[in-house]
Amino acid sequence: MKIALLGYGRMGKEVEAIARERGHEIVLIIDKENANELTAENLSKADVAIDFSLPDVAFTNISACFDAHIPVVTGTTGWQERMQEIHSRAKEEGQTFLYASNFSLGVNLFFAMSDKLAKMMEDFSMYTPSIEETHHIHKKDAPSGTAITLAKTVLPYMPKKDGWSLDGKDDMALAIKAFREGEVTGNHQLLYESAFDTLKLEHNAKSRKGFALGALLAAEYIHNKKGIFTMKQVLNIE
Repeated sequence: MKIALLGYGRMGKEVEAIARERGHEIVLIIDKENANELTAENLSKADVAIDFSLPDVAFTNISACFDAHIPVVTGTTGWQERMQEIHSRAKEEGQTFLYASNFSLGVNLFFAMSDKLAKMMEDFSMYTPSIEETHHIHKKDAPSGTAITLAKTVLPYMPKKDGWSLDGKDDMALAIKAFREGEVTGNHQLLYESAFDTLKLEHNAKSRKGFALGALLAAEYIHNKKGIFTMKQVLNIE
């Protein structure tokens, strides 16, 4: 495949390296220094775009890809208030789009296991659920998109919880605690705590390579497809 990289930070560079290892060609790299080169003409050279940019430009990047009718995979978080606009446009125009808060194969298996655990715990009200996430100090948004996805995965099995809360002060909300420490790649925990014990399901990322590989698998999956997709379809864990 011919790939356009939108965002050339740590993740963009990891995606580039693994893409080349898998025999793909990088035909366009867009970062803040050359944002003016994000044109339909330049995007038309690519078969698919992979976006790991910043929250304030992700919507613009995806929109530009749609203008050029280029399938787009994005892992940028912190802009989801405009997701419905992207979904609507994708449906109306027959565009191709895949968003994941986390492309790690392990994290997506973690989501699937969290769903099953939450369903099992639904009848055990003596346990209080919560989520904790830790990332490097450079991460812009909190809580992480992964933590929010995790909350949305388990909340349907928690009838006494009305949404999620970052500060944990709302007893009616699922508490999410967000920590920013050093160069931590990413750690997520789903906890159920009672007066007697603690149950914990945890995913700890060792490097960004797992995220980059997942993004490439997603791009390979949507190539020559139309529609809105998720990592569940990519990994066949629906």
